[in-house]
Amino acid sequence: MAVRIVREEGDEILRKKSREVENVDDKIRELLDDMVETMHKYNGVGLSAVQVGVLKRVIVIDLYDDKGPIKLVNPIITKEKGEQEVEEGCLSFPNKYARMIRPAEVTVEALDENGKKIKIHAKELLAQALCHEIDHLNGILFIDCMIPGTLQYVEPEKDKK
Repeated sequence: MAVRIVREEGDEILRKKSREVENVDDKIRELLDDMVETMHKYNGVGLSAVQVGVLKRVIVIDLYDDKGPIKLVNPIITKEKGEQEVEEGCLSFPNKYARMIRPAEVTVEALDENGKKIKIHAKELLAQALCHEIDHLNGILFIDCMIPGTLQYVEPEKDKK
């Protein structure tokens, strides 16, 4: 496993649409593992392959609960229900946050890391994270969806010695 470089604001790859994965093989599993390691290093809740420079429809999410990381290949939102106003950030936009409206619940169909079809019914933070990461796969960034005037830059805390 390896920590990959996270592409940041202004990198044109973030605006590109990711391609569907034809075959879930060892290379894809390695990418998923690297993405989990990268997401954990930067304390993220989710990461899409495009954010590490790979235009494949692959995402990882970790709510840091007892369930562990979720690894999804070719995820598609098949149902949305309700709405929630949330604050959102993105590892590609360090220290920037904005408010937005996301569905309160979503159903997502995808393949797992072994190529098996799975369905996830998600609410609240998981629903938000799934929407955010799937947007990335379509070249959509959270700043495109934010409530106008809510983008904030939060000064990072200095490392304590």
